Amino acid sequence: MQYQKIKFNNKEKSTFFPTLRQRVDLYFSENNLCKTGGNQIIFKAFFMLSLYLIPYFLILTGSLSDMTMLALSVLMGVGVAGVGMSVMHDAIHGSLANSNILNKIFGGSIYLLGGNAYNWEVQHNRLHHTYTNIHEVDEDITGKFLLRLSYQEKQKYIHRFQHIYAFLLYSLMTISFLWKDFKEISLFNKMSETGMTKPYPKKELIRLIVSKLAYVLFICIIPLAFTSLTFGEWAIGFMAMHCTAGMILSTVFQMAHVVEGTDQPVPDNVGNVENAWAVHQLQTTSNFAGKNRILSWYIGGLDYQIEHHLFPSISHIHYHALSPIVSQTAEEFGLEYNAKSDFMNALGSHVRMLRKMGTERSALELV
Repeated sequence: MQYQKIKFNNKEKSTFFPTLRQRVDLYFSENNLCKTGGNQIIFKAFFMLSLYLIPYFLILTGSLSDMTMLALSVLMGVGVAGVGMSVMHDAIHGSLANSNILNKIFGGSIYLLGGNAYNWEVQHNRLHHTYTNIHEVDEDITGKFLLRLSYQEKQKYIHRFQHIYAFLLYSLMTISFLWKDFKEISLFNKMSETGMTKPYPKKELIRLIVSKLAYVLFICIIPLAFTSLTFGEWAIGFMAMHCTAGMILSTVFQMAHVVEGTDQPVPDNVGNVENAWAVHQLQTTSNFAGKNRILSWYIGGLDYQIEHHLFPSISHIHYHALSPIVSQTAEEFGLEYNAKSDFMNALGSHVRMLRKMGTERSALELV
């Protein structure tokens, strides 16, 4: 398909973000705080990596029962999701530490999960964070197998059941890294014609191939070579790990953008979006922050998605404190601050949206 450059407009509300940014900067200066994660996020990084790597090496000992190894595989999945949300995510955004080297090192943890740092930075940081909830540009809502997460996606009969089977497909998210990263090469090259991305660099292609081979060595060949696991037993553990991680990651990400009250703007014929970028982020994003601080700690503050989308270069450890500033400023400018009361409320809202999208046709289809 032909991509077009997307531009944000609406000068009338464009003063919202400068005002908000000034207030956020004032919060950090008055409290003498650094915008990155600091020592506490470094501790979290090692904790999450331990959740993933310690079970892996315990499995390599080959001295455990089948059920114990299965339980450890599930724990690895919890670790994969934890690393993804609390370590890799901040690091690739550059908000984990003041040091670019540390951000690069911890951002490289995505290779341990089967993903690729360059692809994630382009798909997530540049495209998703800039063109949130815009069909065919934001991959998080576009072109999902058997799922209709965008009203601009063609509706199929099977979609009316997607609220039943969606979470099964969500569990395959991290497994899809094994082939999705290669598919994105042509996607990025097509988008480069508009200036939204750059042509896929040859050095990154080499790194992509090498990193995938290294992941196969790490997660498949070494366990099979150094333990008595059969291929079938290994496959069960592999699926248990990835399905656990995929379910957690996909559910958390989808509850931020595919819930009641979030928009999916359609650019006009020349690619203009009605609102300024920051207003667009408010209208396409939702929080689900409640009183469960343990959950918030584990998922890397992604229950404060509004704050994250407005300030992705600020570490998630600050989002709880920034939330009142953002909500108050939004209210002053007459903008909705979409926040669900807690995880279960947001989950229910997401399921209702899945059902709605599975049964309602888009305006374009009705023409």
